[in-house]
Amino acid sequence: MTRKLWFLAVLFVALITVSGGTASAQAVDARKALEAAAKAMGTTNLKSIQYVGDGFVAKVGEQYNLTDGWPQVQVTDWTRTVDYDGKYTRVDYDEKQGGAHVTNVLNGDFAWDMNGDTPVPLTRMYLDGVPYVDMRQLEIALTPHGCIKAGLAATDAKAITQPIVGPSDFGLSAFGQWVTIVSFSYGKYRVNCTITDKNLVELTGTWIPNPVYGDMTYEMRYTMYKDYNGVMFPGLIHVHQGDPRINPGENYFQIYTKDVKPNLAVSKIAVPEVVRTAKLDPVKVETQKLADHVWLLGGGPMNSVLVEFKDFVAVVEAPQNEARSLAVIDEVHKLVPGKMIRYVVNTNHRMIYAGGLRTYFSQGTTVVTHESNRDYYVGILFSPFPRTLAPDRMTTYNPMYMISRRPPPIETVGGTTMMGGTVISDDERQMQVWHVQDMAYEVGESYLKIPGPSLARGNHSADMLMAYLPKEKILINADLYVPAEPGAKPTPPTAGMRTLNLNMKKLKFDVAQHVSIVGQRVGSNDEFVKLIGNAQ
Repeated sequence: MTRKLWFLAVLFVALITVSGGTASAQAVDARKALEAAAKAMGTTNLKSIQYVGDGFVAKVGEQYNLTDGWPQVQVTDWTRTVDYDGKYTRVDYDEKQGGAHVTNVLNGDFAWDMNGDTPVPLTRMYLDGVPYVDMRQLEIALTPHGCIKAGLAATDAKAITQPIVGPSDFGLSAFGQWVTIVSFSYGKYRVNCTITDKNLVELTGTWIPNPVYGDMTYEMRYTMYKDYNGVMFPGLIHVHQGDPRINPGENYFQIYTKDVKPNLAVSKIAVPEVVRTAKLDPVKVETQKLADHVWLLGGGPMNSVLVEFKDFVAVVEAPQNEARSLAVIDEVHKLVPGKMIRYVVNTNHRMIYAGGLRTYFSQGTTVVTHESNRDYYVGILFSPFPRTLAPDRMTTYNPMYMISRRPPPIETVGGTTMMGGTVISDDERQMQVWHVQDMAYEVGESYLKIPGPSLARGNHSADMLMAYLPKEKILINADLYVPAEPGAKPTPPTAGMRTLNLNMKKLKFDVAQHVSIVGQRVGSNDEFVKLIGNAQ
């Protein structure tokens, strides 16, 4: 009996020791892990690769509401060609909706798109946060073989091995399977490469700067591997960009591969001179007076509107990023010296429209937005957490005492079904801020041809607001109606134009001028009515 008890005690201690060892991550040799993966995947002698598939791409930052994923476009023949040594990549695909052909190119330190045979320089950053050159170079490093090559070239690679406890989706390692995670620097970015117990790369990831999310996650998942002449390559590529605190389904693209060609001869597009000499658009503000005490602040791809009141001023829209907001704020103080910006009106949550709000918020300006955005803005956009890749004013100076001693300066408008509105005013003028309703249900007709169960897309965004100045008869909208530039062919009535017109009628607006946050021209209501025609 004594011997049996001694044996059981030893066995119990051994089981605890083994169990404890397997439950914790262990540092491993990063280079050996990458070399093992390179051997298993056929990376060692791989100089170039081309892979083709079908699936979808998504428009990041343009979801209809905060519970939706990024809106998707189905694509065919999505093709990426990579020359690893030449730091060259080209992506081509055809969109099913509309039939457009898309071509993106990177050659060394130059990135551009192609419109047929015409090169298109990229004079804005991706989502107004990261240079396209950085983005496309990262995308080479995030390919399965590119991650191995970049990790082997890095001087600071480190790695751990650990089990994955519990389930995973998309066929990733799960239920106690071991993975090795290699982490290394790639320029100013940090790249992680997750390798399975079969030495296959199943996850690559990094972070990119974004005006709304800060350090935004960029993750690629690789599963369903097949052998192509000694080179292993995934049958499914599933990619995320976003922040899982908001929505875990922020899928950037997904491709089922149908053909892979290792070590093909890559025919490179030489860097065009128009691309070589291109520069990012300068941040500038061009002012146009719309009425006494009202100005359009244009000069960029996105606009703001300044409204002066007796003791303060209000700005409609803070688009793009902090650089744009700082330029607009400087212009406001030149036009109306001595008056503080008490309010900034945000028409919707989409990234391009909300990207500059933090700058106003950091100085105490009250943000006027739809009520559905409040928690999202407080928890994400206005978060005090560090932004390491592109520190802004709020990150650097962190004036969070401003909201820690009182509620955050946010005023909300509307509801999910009711129109709702608020008024900014003094004894001289007022600005009404209204929630734009999608009117298809109310008018009893489905005039929007949108696939899927919901037709509520005429307002472009569930939280869409518009601003109306009754004294000046000016209506400010985000992008429901964009007056055409001089000489341009008039567009037929769109769902957005029709929705705006129905909201104007419901609220009995008397409009003389239409101002859009997009575009450089102010339009008359007579022109708008003529375009709408009988589509009322």
